[in-house]
Amino acid sequence: MELHRGRLIDHVQLVVRDLKASRRFYEAVFKVLDVPIGGSAEDYFWADELFVSSIDSRAASGQLTGRHHLAFQARDRGMVDGVYKAGLEAGGTDNGAPGERQHYHPGYYAAFLLDPDGNNIEAVFHGPANRSAASVKIAF
Repeated sequence: MELHRGRLIDHVQLVVRDLKASRRFYEAVFKVLDVPIGGSAEDYFWADELFVSSIDSRAASGQLTGRHHLAFQARDRGMVDGVYKAGLEAGGTDNGAPGERQHYHPGYYAAFLLDPDGNNIEAVFHGPANRSAASVKIAF
């Protein structure tokens, strides 16, 4: 099996009710994933391909985005476990404890949380595999 990531999605925007609560949650999750916050202002923050803004942000057009499912890649099972624990401690709600999901594919290990706005956030480790690159790098 061969999986390709980073080809389809350029970025995703979530418009949230409580930016401070969301930032607390995502900073905790991203710390475990070793993904830094890329930038922020009073009405938004972003990390890699995820942009999170308040409803009053110019980028939001005054509308919440609604419920989404986002799956974040983890390097190993321990990282999945860590994301789950950190997310719960930072205001997330359990939506599926860490464990194997053999019905997806052998070795699929994941955990699911609801963020403060009810988005289904997954941390997933696909099992031992070789990556062609650590990340896609775009330079301007």
